Amino acid sequence: MVTEKAGQTDGAAKELTPKQIVAQLDRYIIGQSDGKRAVAVAIRNRWRRQQLPESLREEVGPKNIVMIGPTGVGKTEIARRLASLVNAPFIKVEATKYTEVGYHGRDVESMIRDLLDLAIHMVRNEQTEVVRAEADRRTEEQLLDLVMPPPTLDDEQALEGEAADRRHRSREKLRKQLLDGELDDREVELTTEEKSSPVSVFAGGVGLEQMEADMQDMLGRILPAQSKRRRLPVREARKIIFQEACDALIDRDKVTEMAIRRTENSGVVFIDELDKIGAPDAAHGPDVSRQGVQRDLLPIVEGSTVMTRHGAVRTDHILFIAAGAFHGTKPSDLMPELQGRFPIRVELDDLDEKDFVRILTEPENALAKQQIALLATEGVTLRFEDEAVTAMAQMAFNVNRSAQNIGARRLYTIMEKLLEELSFNAPDLSGQTVTITAELVRDKLADLSEDEDLSKFIL
Repeated sequence: MVTEKAGQTDGAAKELTPKQIVAQLDRYIIGQSDGKRAVAVAIRNRWRRQQLPESLREEVGPKNIVMIGPTGVGKTEIARRLASLVNAPFIKVEATKYTEVGYHGRDVESMIRDLLDLAIHMVRNEQTEVVRAEADRRTEEQLLDLVMPPPTLDDEQALEGEAADRRHRSREKLRKQLLDGELDDREVELTTEEKSSPVSVFAGGVGLEQMEADMQDMLGRILPAQSKRRRLPVREARKIIFQEACDALIDRDKVTEMAIRRTENSGVVFIDELDKIGAPDAAHGPDVSRQGVQRDLLPIVEGSTVMTRHGAVRTDHILFIAAGAFHGTKPSDLMPELQGRFPIRVELDDLDEKDFVRILTEPENALAKQQIALLATEGVTLRFEDEAVTAMAQMAFNVNRSAQNIGARRLYTIMEKLLEELSFNAPDLSGQTVTITAELVRDKLADLSEDEDLSKFIL
């Protein structure tokens, strides 16, 4: 029952040209045109590679990217939005989480195993939609059998003649009630199977997490499933039965095969804080472990085969996007071999006041739009005057310049502090209109009083 839609892995990339990808990213991310152009070309090159003859296709590697810039300027958001555009498995990891082999912590290969697990989840969700119609039909029939158990073979009168017609009419009546939701609260007795959960015995060891997963799978197949009878309302029983129907209709091996192929050809790994594992050549002490992480990371980025519990995954064509502030270090402090595997370097710009104004109002997920929507659920109409937005942007820029620069994240701090009293009292202000003025921004953020009178918010 498992089918793979044509162009599933790279169809989105074919439909979107680099200009169109940048335009889509512009809907959510302000500025950083160089970074957007770089990732757009990298994604388009994936589709171009698929059009090449197979002999040449294997020779074309991904154009891995290093994005250099301070925190809060959009590095992670660019990568995350890009992956969602092309329906690609995407995972964000932090380089500082990993240790070289022999030290306590996670090994770098675990990022590929996590990426594959995510791809399997994506493919399974897609295949659930493919089999949904048949799974819904089976779920409906099984629920009807629970509400109105079928006659036994000994009850011959119920199996033929007028009794059978009456039973059929009763069943169809129940079917209509089931579809209309009238039976959702009726309790039924359902038999479910629960697999035993083996106890973890390898927790915490480097290189042992894969052995742990393999052992869990093996013991899961050996230990018998336990049947359990439960009384549940129909609405809850429907979810369990639907899941079991999907499990029966979906070929797990085919899902795994599709997920591995998608991971290998469309996977995106975003490695944040790459600068934290770089150190000048003269560094000593704990910096040795940083070099070890670089050495372990190198074969993954170069292209190698990672063994997972679902099978082998080649990393030759996975796109790696790395990012870091590189304040105390610089890209040249990384191993030369690792530097060479990130041929594209993009420097992202610091955000200024104009960028903060645009971030507050322009994107589809703009911070001001989010707050307006949140308070609208309480019946409060929230408005921001243009001067108020400018005042917030100026304050964010000045604080970033005088204190630690955290980019656009500073706006979240300012917005929360500005609206904390209003958010707390919003249920009591239903039907009111609240206008945020520049004067109010300066007053609230300069000296926020716990007993501030909310009357000046109201028009």
